[in-house]
Amino acid sequence: MDIAPDTVTEIILRLRAVEVKEGATDPDAGSNAIDDGATDVLTSGTDDATESELRGMIAGLNDDERADLLALLYVGRGDMEPEEWAEAVRFAREREGAGDGAVKTLLGTPDAGDLLEEGMDALGITPDLPQG
Repeated sequence: MDIAPDTVTEIILRLRAVEVKEGATDPDAGSNAIDDGATDVLTSGTDDATESELRGMIAGLNDDERADLLALLYVGRGDMEPEEWAEAVRFAREREGAGDGAVKTLLGTPDAGDLLEEGMDALGITPDLPQG
């Protein structure tokens, strides 16, 4: 695998941080955080720093690392078996080349963080994730 397990772990943590946020529930509220009990911090929008960091982190990976990341997703999701790793990486490269970028795929996949963890587990790699 060309991507470091620590890098995947960091991406998993950031994905989970993005996944727990909700979409805008009242986009035209016009109130400030004190008036609304600071509930707007639980929504994500275009100015979400965590999502921006995640996008930058994934975009900063080289082609081989992004292919491995997507291949982990495919294995974790059950699209491919661990024994088909080379095929999963090849498929990931095709998807990336077809314009289906890793950022778009990961952010558009529900529970992507859990699926990446499951992909690592299937390959016998134990991510160093906080328990909780």
